[in-house]
Amino acid sequence: MAKERILVGIDVGSSKITTVVASYSQDNTPTVIGVATVPSKGIRKGQVVDIDEAVSAMSACLEQAERMAGVTIGSAFVSVGGSHINSINSRGVVAVAGGENEITQEDVQRVTEAARAISIPSSREIIHVIPRDFVVDSQEGIKDPVGMTGVRLEVETHIISGAATSMRNLVKCVQQVGVDVEGLVFSGVSASESTLTDTERELGVALIDIGGGTTDVTLFIEGAISHSVVIPIGGKNITNDLAIGLRSSLEVAEKIKVSLSEQKKKMVGGDERENKERSDVLDISKLGINEDLGTLSKKTLLDGIIKPRLTEIFTLIGMEIKRSGYAGLLPSGLVITGGGAKTIGIESIGKDVLRMPVRVAEPTGVSGIIDEVSSPEFASSIGLILYGTKVSEESSGISLPSIRGGFNITGFLKRLLTWVRSFLP
Repeated sequence: MAKERILVGIDVGSSKITTVVASYSQDNTPTVIGVATVPSKGIRKGQVVDIDEAVSAMSACLEQAERMAGVTIGSAFVSVGGSHINSINSRGVVAVAGGENEITQEDVQRVTEAARAISIPSSREIIHVIPRDFVVDSQEGIKDPVGMTGVRLEVETHIISGAATSMRNLVKCVQQVGVDVEGLVFSGVSASESTLTDTERELGVALIDIGGGTTDVTLFIEGAISHSVVIPIGGKNITNDLAIGLRSSLEVAEKIKVSLSEQKKKMVGGDERENKERSDVLDISKLGINEDLGTLSKKTLLDGIIKPRLTEIFTLIGMEIKRSGYAGLLPSGLVITGGGAKTIGIESIGKDVLRMPVRVAEPTGVSGIIDEVSSPEFASSIGLILYGTKVSEESSGISLPSIRGGFNITGFLKRLLTWVRSFLP
C-alpha cells in the first residue's frame, strides 16, 4: 500500500488567507481533511505590506486548519501573486548526449536549463520554468520527448518571474509561523490545476482568477500555458464603488455585494408587475445593517455601480489578451474563478464585453470534505494541493534556494505553545 503524505496549500490573498490540508497517496485522489479561512491582514494587492499583521493572520489560519485536520503542519506550498509578476516565453537548444541519440530525462533537464538562461534584472527571481513544446530534429508539437531518437533537442518554455523582495517577504512570513515553504506557485498556475479541463487547455482558454485586490490572467494555447499577467484590480474595487455610491461603510457595502450575488429572484403568484417591482427592491433588514440607506434597487446597483467596474475589468482583460498575440486562439473562451467570480451578472457582462464564451468554475479533483471548498474562491488553494501531487521533491519548479531557508523552530514552538494554552482552563 502506498504511503500517505500530508500536503498543505496556503493561498495568501488580498482579502483572505486560506489553508487547505489534504492526505495523499499515489493510488488515490487527494483527500481534503482540513480547511481554514481568515480575513487577510498586512497584505495589499497580493504583496506583504506589514509582516507582523500578516504573520498574525497566517498563524490564526494555520492553527484552525491544524485543529480541523488533526495534524501538525510542517511544510506547505504557498501561492504568490501581485502586479510584480511578469512572464516571457523562451527557447532552449541542446545536442542529445545519450548513446544511440536516445533522449533521456537528463537531456530534458539540460534543455530546460538552457531556456532558463535569460537576462533578467537582479531584483527579480524566476518562479516557474514551464515547458510548452519540444522540437526533436525539426519535428514540432512533441509533449514528452523522453525515449525518442534525435540529434538536436529544442524546447519552448514559459518563464514566470516576480520581484525578489516581495517573494522573500512572503516566505519570511510563512517561516515565522514555523512552516517551511516547499514551493512558491503563481496563483494563476495553481487555480488552473483545479478548474480547467484538458479539452479547454487543448483548444485554447483564458483563465481569469478574480481575487480581492488583483485579477490573474493566464492563457493556455494547445495544452500549454503561453501568457500570464496580473491586473491590479479586483473584487475590493467593486466594494469601494458600492461604498461611495451608497455613502456607506466598506463593511456594509461588502454585505450588500454578497447579498446581491447570493439572492435569486423569486416570482411567486400574484400580480406579475407587483412581483417584479418587489423583486427589484433589495431587502437589507436581514443583513444586520444599522445604517439608513433608504430603498435600494437591485437594477440600479447592478447597472449603475457594479456593471461599469466589471466592464472595466473585462476591458483590461481584453487588452491583455490582445497584447499577448493570442486573441484569435481562445475558442474555449474565459473560465472565471476566484472570489470575484461570484459577483452578480459577471457571466453576461463578460460575454457582452469580450464576445467570448464565459464559464464560472469551481475547483475539482479532490475528495473528502468537498462541501467546504466547492466554491470559486477555493480554486487556488485546492490547486496548490493538486500542484503538490504533481511535483516531485527534487524539482518543484522553484529557483529560490536563498529564499527557501530552513525549518523555523522558534515560530513552530510559539505556535505549539499557543495551541497547548488553548486547552487549558
